[in-house]
Amino acid sequence: MPRGTVIRTLEGLTEAVEKFSYPLVLKPIDGNHGKGNTTNITTWEQAVTAFDAAKEYGRSVIVEKYITGFDFRILVINYKFICAALRTPASVIGDGENTIQYLIDKTNKDPRRGYGHEKVLTQITIDRFTQKMLDEKGYTLNTIPVKGEFVLVKPTANLSTGGTSTDVTEEVHPTNIVMCERIAKIIGLDICGIDIMANDLRTPVTENGGAILEVNAAPGFRMHIEPSEGLPRNVAEPVVDMLFPKGSEGRIPIIAITGTNGKTTTTRLIAHIAKIAGKKVGYTTSDGVYIQNQLMMKGDCTGPLSSQFVLKDPTVDFAVLECARGGILKNGLAFNHCEVAVVTNVAADHMGLAGINTLEQMAKVKAVVPETVFPHGYAVLNADDDLVYAMKDNLKCNIALFSMDEKNERIKEHSKNGGLSAVFENGNVTILKGNWKIRVINVKDIPITFEGKAIHNINNCLPAVLAAYLYRDININDIRSALSSFMPSPAQTPGRLNFFNFKNFTFLADFAHNPHGLKLLCDFVTKLDYPKKIGVISGTGDRRDDDIRELGEISAKYFDEIIIRCDKNLRGRNAEEIISLLQEGIQKVNPNLPTMVIANENEALEYIYAHPQHGALYTIMCDVVAGALDKIKELKEREGNEG
Repeated sequence: MPRGTVIRTLEGLTEAVEKFSYPLVLKPIDGNHGKGNTTNITTWEQAVTAFDAAKEYGRSVIVEKYITGFDFRILVINYKFICAALRTPASVIGDGENTIQYLIDKTNKDPRRGYGHEKVLTQITIDRFTQKMLDEKGYTLNTIPVKGEFVLVKPTANLSTGGTSTDVTEEVHPTNIVMCERIAKIIGLDICGIDIMANDLRTPVTENGGAILEVNAAPGFRMHIEPSEGLPRNVAEPVVDMLFPKGSEGRIPIIAITGTNGKTTTTRLIAHIAKIAGKKVGYTTSDGVYIQNQLMMKGDCTGPLSSQFVLKDPTVDFAVLECARGGILKNGLAFNHCEVAVVTNVAADHMGLAGINTLEQMAKVKAVVPETVFPHGYAVLNADDDLVYAMKDNLKCNIALFSMDEKNERIKEHSKNGGLSAVFENGNVTILKGNWKIRVINVKDIPITFEGKAIHNINNCLPAVLAAYLYRDININDIRSALSSFMPSPAQTPGRLNFFNFKNFTFLADFAHNPHGLKLLCDFVTKLDYPKKIGVISGTGDRRDDDIRELGEISAKYFDEIIIRCDKNLRGRNAEEIISLLQEGIQKVNPNLPTMVIANENEALEYIYAHPQHGALYTIMCDVVAGALDKIKELKEREGNEG
């Protein structure tokens, strides 16, 4: 490189002149396109003028020793030498008859010249740098240069100031190629343009007195794609090859999850595994959109618009997308194909809406997701669910199965044929590859299973493990580490088995909002050691009467007492209707069960806080997760302040 320094003041300029001596070059430290550059400075007056010109573009100014020679640009892409060009500053050649102004105007009539970057060459404009160069020769724009005289009208060779280029790719010495590739690696630019001033590139720059002037992070391609002279170079191809390597799909891997219950937990588990494996993960859930674990959008984000948000994010290289019934029916999916699709189960939920009246019809809606899997991809299906298992018959991709029973005949048959499965086996999450077993982890070491008590979360772990295992760059150690570090909490699993321990009682908040989900929740609660278990239940207004009654029936079978409340959004019903249907279900199972009605959710939680039963577990079904959790956190903070 030329010897030089960075200055900010005239005092610094004085020191630089004394240290490096004339001739010099001054340019702004953060300029571009040659703006503010002055070359071949030989006097103090020129240096001061150049300093002022450079300061217009930034506070700091580079002072360098002026290197003579030709201006070359080397283009390096993906740390490989691609091509080289000789750049010539804007100039005219005298004809002995016309003025410099006329010759410039004539040059600008070239159809290849346009304004800015609209064409392969740029119009030559007259500015103070042009005037300075003419003044130094004793010329004006009205001067008539002699025939054949080469008159420079710009100090730099940038195409953006009217310069031209000549391809010299075949002339570059191997030593110079190695040097430029090393420069790109050292600086860490996978695309860069290296400016060299030298007499030629046929000999090593280290031997011919040349120097590296600068390395450009956003080099122009015009001089190479369509040089003024020489062979055009297709520099776009190596850029595309770098971004989309040959043999790669050039796609963000997509794992799509659908089903009735367990979708969100499965989605979060898979995203966590991928993150542990070093992926930059974007994922969608029923409580929000997350990019690299940062919440970007709140609310139910299981539709195609939320998926598009993830797929369009430039930082994401791995997508895990929860796909719910509503989004599929209204707007379809955000993708045509995915690599892996998981179907957790099909159970009664949202029945009677949008023409879906039977479980078979619901299964057809859910089947849309595995039908998008590439032929080389996998559909991960629940072998314990008849409707989910039956989906395999209409799929054109590979099939992987999961089951809570290693002796499931469907799993046995699948393994016999060399298929891939995940099962709950002897207390472990185990992957079956044909007849081979890979024991991943004991369920007691998975926090979200609560030492194996939360059976439904064991069930959620199986497809998550299987979906992640299908990617070669996610290994068993990544999966094991992720499962053991995935903690149940309002932050990591909002609304999924969230415990809040108060001084005299405990809240358990869960998103269970349909009979199938509530049954799973209650199965878990029965295994917990609390003297009294009280259910804080509600019904969702857009469900069928029978579905709401069934919520009451299930609650009456498992809880010692019940508090009925209502969601903020009643979804087409009034509170009295919902409460009445829940009471009918409770009465059917246990007419003598102590039951209280506090319709407002916040008032119900306030009542529990003010009148807790000592040691009791209050299990609250929360259809709107954020609202219930915020209120419980508020009560927890209040207790801390009071204590």
